[in-house]
Amino acid sequence: MKRVSARTWMSMAVGTLSLFAASAAHAQFTDGVLRIGVLNDQSGIYADMAGPGSVVAAKMAVEEFGGKIGNTPIEVIVGDHQNKPDVGLNIARKWLDVDGVDMIADIPNSSISLAIVQLVKDKNKVAVIATSNSNRLTGDSCTPNHVHWTLDNYALAKSTATEVLKSGGKSWYFVTVDYAFGHDMEREAGQIVKAAGGKVVGSVRHPLSTSDLSSFLLQAQGSGAQVIGFANSGSDFTNSMKQAAEFGITKGNQKLAALAVYLTDIKSLGLTSGQGLYLSEPFYWDLNDQTRAFAKKFAERHGGAMPTSFQAGVYSGVLHYLKAVAALNSDADGRAIVAKMKDLPTDDPAFGKGSVRIDGRKLHPMYLFKVKTPAESHGPWDLYAKIGETPADQAFKALDPACALVKPN
Repeated sequence: MKRVSARTWMSMAVGTLSLFAASAAHAQFTDGVLRIGVLNDQSGIYADMAGPGSVVAAKMAVEEFGGKIGNTPIEVIVGDHQNKPDVGLNIARKWLDVDGVDMIADIPNSSISLAIVQLVKDKNKVAVIATSNSNRLTGDSCTPNHVHWTLDNYALAKSTATEVLKSGGKSWYFVTVDYAFGHDMEREAGQIVKAAGGKVVGSVRHPLSTSDLSSFLLQAQGSGAQVIGFANSGSDFTNSMKQAAEFGITKGNQKLAALAVYLTDIKSLGLTSGQGLYLSEPFYWDLNDQTRAFAKKFAERHGGAMPTSFQAGVYSGVLHYLKAVAALNSDADGRAIVAKMKDLPTDDPAFGKGSVRIDGRKLHPMYLFKVKTPAESHGPWDLYAKIGETPADQAFKALDPACALVKPN
């Protein structure tokens, strides 16, 4: 038998340990791939504000991260939930149970996002909610497996309603889309109005994605309220504004307050109809040099369109998720990943520096904008003028004791 020297044994042992370590490191990533599923409305009323643009944003985050963690590739897949909870849940279950998806991003439509955060909790995976506004995501529906990234109804209602109240709009009537998002927005704005000494004289609720809003608008007009507050969004909002103009409501004595309006809504509506509206968002492409540089890269990949707050939220949230996974060198434990996302400070070109609170609420400033007049605009996406800012520590609702992650005092 050939004698093996001590040096050779040592070399063999080191090699074996290296192979084991490499294998162990690889095994920390399920299926040898880190998969991110962007789940949203790809062709319906929320497609412009999220939709394909959110996929672009997620892929940008992956590209900027190098496309892999160590030797583990990162993949982005897409699902269209069609604004139907059963469709969204079926896609998500298949992704988690069969397709090896580790994180689900975006998820507009509160009815769907509220169901999916419970699903990822049960499966110990991760959800980064960018395009759902429900305050319940950091309230009674908070979980250790998701974060709520871009904005919520409280932050929108606080900024917009407060500004209208300052201008004398004390009595309100709400035109509300009839699902969780609209109900939540109406409730938050109504509470803010009442706390400031105003009153809510009534409300009417319309179906999601309805084209004829005439009866709802005429009820609002007939209420005698000083302010008509639109607790709707997307094409529902633009249809509301266009039909309000047709009925002479826009030029009447009632103020029109847009509680959940975003860049693509104003682009679709046009400055002639939208000028003078106050609205709040946490991101605008023309805020500073960083946002402009990010927006330029996005627009090159998305047909020249500038990113919305929600698309920027997908980019920012996915990027921070990847930082947490890289820090842990594992995608296996969703709760551990979300805990790491809370430990790490956030910092990216879209939102700048920020943090994730214990309840999963991503904290950053909210900005108050006024829609420009046609004469003030210098380009197709030059739509807003910044007129105010609410700091990150004041922009969002205080910790909700209904959240199981919030420790009682």
